[in-house]
Amino acid sequence: MNSAMNVVPETKSFATGPQNTEALATAIANVLSDTYRLMFKTHAYHWNVEGPLFYSLHKLTEEQYEDLFAAADELAERIRALGHMAPMKLADITSQSVVKDLEDIPSAGEMCEDLANDHERIAHRMHALIELSGKHRDAVTEDMATARSSVHEQAVWMLRAIAAK
Repeated sequence: MNSAMNVVPETKSFATGPQNTEALATAIANVLSDTYRLMFKTHAYHWNVEGPLFYSLHKLTEEQYEDLFAAADELAERIRALGHMAPMKLADITSQSVVKDLEDIPSAGEMCEDLANDHERIAHRMHALIELSGKHRDAVTEDMATARSSVHEQAVWMLRAIAAK
């Protein structure tokens, strides 16, 4: 095999300014896990939603899962830029995430409420990441987490507005 194909990724040290990059990378990996898991759940709801609001929910969830997919990539690349390994096992993603599956098949309204609850939990974890990033002089992660928190907060509002009874 070509020696270029034998390169194994590894943790590296970069002296770019942030302190305690291991704690930062762990916290980012946690929100990456949440993001990836919510991306899948949102996509699954997109596939299965039915009812009078089908088109609206189908389009909204499509926008959301596409945004979540792009965000997961950005978060993983930030972990690598800090010199650490991004998660490589689906088991790690599911075990580190606060996003959980419902036991029963939800109605359209229950899908909206479930997604809103997950976005709310992730927004809380983003706020914790903002605080940690500031403490460890990582303005890049702090800015990214601030922007992502805004997305999650808006999703909560929109989903709850649709599910309002």
